[in-house]
Amino acid sequence: MQNWSQGRRSFLASSIGALASFTALPLLPAAARAATFPVPNKPVKLIVGYPAGGGTDVQARILAQFLAPLLGTTVIVENRPGAGTMIAGTEVAKAEPDGHTLMYTPASTLAQLPHTMLALKFDPFKDFTPVAQCALGPTVLVLHKSIPATNVKELAAYAKAHPGELNYVSQGIGTSAHVFGQMLAKQAGIEMVHVPYKGANDVAKDFVAGRVHLQFASSSGAAALMKSGQVRLLGVVAPRRSELFPDLPTMSELGVEGMDLDTSLGIIGPAGMPAATVARIGEATRTVMAMPKVKEDFRNGGVEVQWADSQDFAKTIREAHQGWGRMLAAVGFQKQ
Repeated sequence: MQNWSQGRRSFLASSIGALASFTALPLLPAAARAATFPVPNKPVKLIVGYPAGGGTDVQARILAQFLAPLLGTTVIVENRPGAGTMIAGTEVAKAEPDGHTLMYTPASTLAQLPHTMLALKFDPFKDFTPVAQCALGPTVLVLHKSIPATNVKELAAYAKAHPGELNYVSQGIGTSAHVFGQMLAKQAGIEMVHVPYKGANDVAKDFVAGRVHLQFASSSGAAALMKSGQVRLLGVVAPRRSELFPDLPTMSELGVEGMDLDTSLGIIGPAGMPAATVARIGEATRTVMAMPKVKEDFRNGGVEVQWADSQDFAKTIREAHQGWGRMLAAVGFQKQ
């Protein structure tokens, strides 16, 4: 009788354990995804919303090179240029949230595009996971040397004396350079002709040749243009002076208010990424950004390394989204 009771208790314990294991089965897929990142023999795609060869692309390739051994898998940079990074952003938003599809991008993909594009196919706060901020790179007001001005006051005087002659360039309607140009024109009380381009390489060629006169360039673009000897840097779009261009005043110092946004760059992924995967990629990114070689390469390319974790990067994106809203309202910009 005693043996039978012991056997019954053993059977019940086994049954309860089996039932508990069965009940837990629905929880396994998400946990398994986090535990198995990276998936064996599956590369990580680091998507860039610009053509190959530009500053953002170069930074992404540096990241990919050093991230690969830390993550234990191949990291491939894929360029998806067009529509102000909307094409790249849409691809990432629709990807499997397993950590194998990421995007290296300026925060403007999520902070600015929702204010400027009618056909936006993603929600900046519901469809993405901020993974880590990597760098800051202020936008720089660059002027061709054929225009005799060293500050905004002199630029305004020139534009008023030569109506219809001064132009400014961007990579499309609604891009940062376009909006900053509108802000400058409005506050300086001048008219400038907007010349939109499709690619940064064509912009650089025509700018150096003097066919276009003014642009708000990325810090990496401004650093490259300086090497031509044909341009003059007037100021930076940032809340404070940049360590990269310490002698350049902010736009506020030049008398143009409301253009005080930092330009942060970092890694984002699709919504729903497991926290453990986000943490692992974030920590690997922090290790990479602390490497002296990477800091030097980023600085030479015109951006300053400044790492931040997922939560802080998300906060930066949200604050930038609010700032862009105020700026676009100030110039009366209508979504395109």
